[in-house]
This record gives sequence, C-alpha cells and structure tokens, in this order.
Amino acid sequence: MNETANPLLAAWDGPLGSPPFDAILPEDFISACKQAIASHDEELAAIVTCTAPANFDDVIAALERSGATLARIRRLFWTLASAQATPAIRAIEGEMSALLSSHGTAISHDAALFSRIAAVYADRGSAGLTAEQKRLVENTYASFVRGGAALAEGAKARFADIDARLAELSVMFGQNVLAATNAWTLSLGEEDLAGLPQSLRDAAAARALAAGEAGQYYFTLDRTDYEGFLAFSARRDLRERLWRAFTSRCDGGGYDNWPGIAETLALRHERAQLLGYPDYAAYQLDDSMAKTPDAALALLMQLWEPAKVRAAEEAAELQRFIEADEETFALAPWDWRFYAERVRRDRFALDGAAIQQHLRLDRVRSAAFEVAGRLYGLHFARREDIATYHPDAWVWEVLREDGSTVGLLLTDYLARPEKHGGAWMGSLRVQEKLDGPILPIAYLVANFASAPPPDTAATRLSLDEARTLFHEFGHALHGLLSDVTYPSLSGTAVARDFVEFPSKFMENWIISREVLGSLGVAPQLIDAIRRAETYGQGFATLELVSCALIDLALHSDSARGADPEQFVEAELERLSMPGVIGLRHRLPYFTHVFDGGYASAYYSYLWSEVLDADAFAAFVEAGDLFDPATASRFKAEVLAQGDKRDPMESFVAFRGRRPDGGPLMQARGLANV
Repeated sequence: MNETANPLLAAWDGPLGSPPFDAILPEDFISACKQAIASHDEELAAIVTCTAPANFDDVIAALERSGATLARIRRLFWTLASAQATPAIRAIEGEMSALLSSHGTAISHDAALFSRIAAVYADRGSAGLTAEQKRLVENTYASFVRGGAALAEGAKARFADIDARLAELSVMFGQNVLAATNAWTLSLGEEDLAGLPQSLRDAAAARALAAGEAGQYYFTLDRTDYEGFLAFSARRDLRERLWRAFTSRCDGGGYDNWPGIAETLALRHERAQLLGYPDYAAYQLDDSMAKTPDAALALLMQLWEPAKVRAAEEAAELQRFIEADEETFALAPWDWRFYAERVRRDRFALDGAAIQQHLRLDRVRSAAFEVAGRLYGLHFARREDIATYHPDAWVWEVLREDGSTVGLLLTDYLARPEKHGGAWMGSLRVQEKLDGPILPIAYLVANFASAPPPDTAATRLSLDEARTLFHEFGHALHGLLSDVTYPSLSGTAVARDFVEFPSKFMENWIISREVLGSLGVAPQLIDAIRRAETYGQGFATLELVSCALIDLALHSDSARGADPEQFVEAELERLSMPGVIGLRHRLPYFTHVFDGGYASAYYSYLWSEVLDADAFAAFVEAGDLFDPATASRFKAEVLAQGDKRDPMESFVAFRGRRPDGGPLMQARGLANV
C-alpha cells in the first residue's frame, strides 16, 4: 500500500478528535509503527543536539511533546490486542511488542539524552519551576534511571536483551491464557441445569445455538460463567469439572505457561540486580506509596491472620450445611461458593439470583453515570456517529453541567472470544494542556455473559459483576477528570498502589441504598445485602491476600533459582493456606503479574482499599453519600491531580490526615477477630 495513506500515521479527525477505527487494518500497524519510531528518533535527536544549555522547555517539555504519533499507534494497538484480538492482531502482537520494547530501551539508554535530563534534574531547585514541573523533572529522571540509563555500556546491553525477552514472554503468556480459555467448553443438557438462574441458562443456550447445537447449553471458562456456575449449580460433579478446568489452564499441555514463568522470574531478578536492588520486589516498590516490600507485607499480614480465623469459622458452617443435607463429603473448593450462597439465602434472606434480575447491564451502566452526575456534575450522551472497533463498543460524550465536553468514554462490556479475560480501563488519549487543552478518551472493557445477539438490556449481572462495572468506571473518572499540564502526569499515571484507590472508592455506591433502590431492588433485599456485606470476608480476604503474598514472595531474593511451582506450594504450606480455598489466580493464568503491570504489586488492591475505606468514611461522616462539598474536594484533590504531586499529599489534602486502616478492617468484618 502507499505508506503515506496509512491512516495510523494521520492525526485523528473523527468527531471530537476520535480515532478512525473504521479505517484501520491490522496490516497497517507494523509499517506505521516503524515510521513513527523513526519520526520519534528525529525528535529526540533534536533535543540532544540543541546547543542551548539544558533547560526545562528544551529538554523535559520537548520530551513530553515528542512521539505523539507513536503514542497514538501504541494505544490503538494495545486496545485491539486486549479487547479485539483477532487472529490478524495476534499474529503481529509479538513483532509490535518487540519494536516498542526495543525503542523504549534505546531511549532510556541514550547517554546524550540522559545527560541533558540529568542537567535539568540537577538544576531543578533553582530554575524557578512550578511544583508540577519539578515533579515532572524528578519523575523523568527517575524513569530513565530505572530504565538503565546510568548503567555501564556492557550492563546496558544485557539490560536491553532482558527487556526484549520479557516483552516476548509477556505476549506469549497472555496469548496462551486466551487460547486455553477459548479452547474449553462444557456442553450440558436440560437435565444438568438444576439450580442455575435463568440468565446463565439463556446465555449458555445461545452459545450452543450459535455453534449449531440447539437444545444444548455451553458453559465457558470466562469468570462470569465460572463464578455463577459454582455459586448456583446443584450438580456437585459438574462444579468440580468446571473448577478443575478453570484452575488448570496453561498448567502443562499445548498452552503450558510454567517454562515462561520461570524464565520471567529469573530475568526480572537479574534486571533488578543490574539496577542495584536486592530483588525485583524492592525495585518495583521503590516508587510506590508503600516504598518497600516490608511495608506491603505488614499490611497483608495485618489482614492474613484474622482472615484465617474467620475463614475457618465460615468453613465449619458450610460443612454443617453439607451434613444437614445428609451428605458425607468434606467441603471442597468447588463447594464453597455454592454453600456460601445457601448461607446468604438462609441466614440473611439474600437471594443472589433474585438480585441479578434487577441488575440489568444497561441499568447498572446508567446508574454509574447517574452517580457521576450527582457527585461531579457529569452527563453522558451516546455518540453513534463515532467509529469503534466492534458493534458492542459504544461511545459516550462526557459533558459538564454547562454543556462543555470533558472527553469521550468507550464502553465494551459483553464477552466474546477475541477478548482477554477480566475487566479493565485504558486510555486512547490522555488529558493534557501543554499546547492547549486535549480531551481525554477513556475506555472500559469487561466480559459479562450475554445471550446473543448481544443485548445489554437482556444481560443480567451478579452483584460482584455490578461492583466490577463501578470499579472500572472509577478508573475512567480518574482519567476523564484529570486536570494536569503534562501528559506523563495525567489521570491514572500514578503509583500502582494509588491507581486502584479511585476505582475501589467507586464501588461503595453500587451497594448503597440509593443506587440499589433506583435499580428496583426491594427494601428487604437491600437490607439483606447490607446485613450480608461482611459475610464471607474470611474467604474473600484469603483469596486476595494469598495471591498478593505469593506475588511478593516470588519476586523476592528468597525465590531466586527455585522451581516456581514448588516454591508456591511451599509458601502456601508455610502460610497455612486452607486448601479448601486455594489461590484465586494460580500462576499459569495470573495475567496481572505475568502479562500486566502488577508484578510485585498485586498487594496494591489491599493498599488502595485502605485509602478507599477511609475516604468513603468522609462521606458517611458528612451524612450524605452525595455530599457536594465532600465530592468537590475529592474531585479536586484526588481525581484532578493525576501525578502532579506525591499521592500521599493528595490523600492528606482530601482527608486532612494520613490514611487509617481501621475502616478497612471494619468493612471486612475483621476488626474484632
């Protein structure tokens, strides 16, 4: 094709500067990426060869302006690679990853460029910089050092090789998980569906029909199917079958991830030591709120022992339910959710299937929008004239009360085979105002099961899935309401253990009386939800904390050279992890850690939960979950700040003090254990 006609190289000219998804072809990406890298190299060379003494505008601000075309291409590609990973996209993912990784490493290792940055860094205290500019200088310098800029040439070469291989391993890991998940289906007949709610049945029937198997029901390894089936299916043998399939993904066979895990861990350790850190965990946490693995570990262990006590009590109660059914088997991992659901129905009058009937996807989405409207004065208007990458993806213009545009939000909630599992938020364009205001474009992706044809009104969510929708929407608000000058400081570009704070915070509203009532949930069912809020927290806490503890341990010096599978088993035994619970994410499909940004940082969900519980308490203390003054302060001091200042400063500016862990222990029902 004519390279100049490549739509990826042109500025986005859709409505409100939206990207041309309808004009993009997978074969455009490699050539566009190479040209954009060459252009970026020219921009960087101009920074290096500038004859004026190094200063903020000529070096740091110029860096912020550079690579705009490459940034657009990169964001578009990774959006498709995760949310619409067609065979053509998967075929070039490895090459795209290698190109971008090699280019990023070359920038970090450019001695002349680093020298200019270091000169601005050395002069930052006397150059008359604003607080935001000084923060950007310090972040830029630290990023280059962490990227190997200060290493000797031989060490730089090894560092580059490690980065290239880690990028390759990450792509392989994610593609294996996607392929293994899509390769397995549980085909059932009508007689096998006892206990399952109608929404799960309808989605399974439609999948089978689409595959030419009318009268059958297809269940998949998407977490929606997995969680729902284990909670409601009366067939213990089928629960076990699904549980074993889900937890054995990529554990051997054609999609085996164990070899890649071992190599990844070894390379991460070597990379950290090249930079002078004792291990990868110390490297990763050095620029976090926690600062050290010991600080993160202290938080986790504060929860661990009380959660074990509570989980043992929960397990004993579930065993009594089994025996009350005149069954003789011992509680197993595939039984826990089923009997916990029984406890919720019997003790709290909480019927998960009944709640689900009220949680229509379109109405939960609208409820999230309404909460943002009441808190922050936002309005969401669908824009059908803006192109997307799939018909299930809808675009919304986000407006202020005065009618001005905040940005765009793309929502893509329904499961399909081209998606990676889970739910996430990303940015196609970040807010900035370096050369005038730039509107952000955020996107939300989930995997909620729907009966084809895709229909948000026909899709019912569990309460946990509704929380997920609100959680990811919290990330989107963080990106959309950012108010910074420089793109590197924008929105969610904050410390990993702070980035989950606004999203966890947003979850509080979906379980509020106001929001549940607006969704048609009856008062007595809302009461049941409230009564049951702390039930099952032993199980839930151990599931989460165990993964965080394993993640930290794997990336510590004590794991060096160990077989990962054996090391994990030994750690679980040392921690006295109840076998009847097990890890929520076994390593072969732990994409957060091996194909995401959470290596040594999975603890951040708990760290952010401390911030979330304490911040939400401010609204409780105000006596109004929509208190205008408190919401305005949260927007200004947290959401708008991006990474303009240390995240602890942002929290203190909102709350008036440092965070207190008491509200989290109370929220999880572990305060008096």
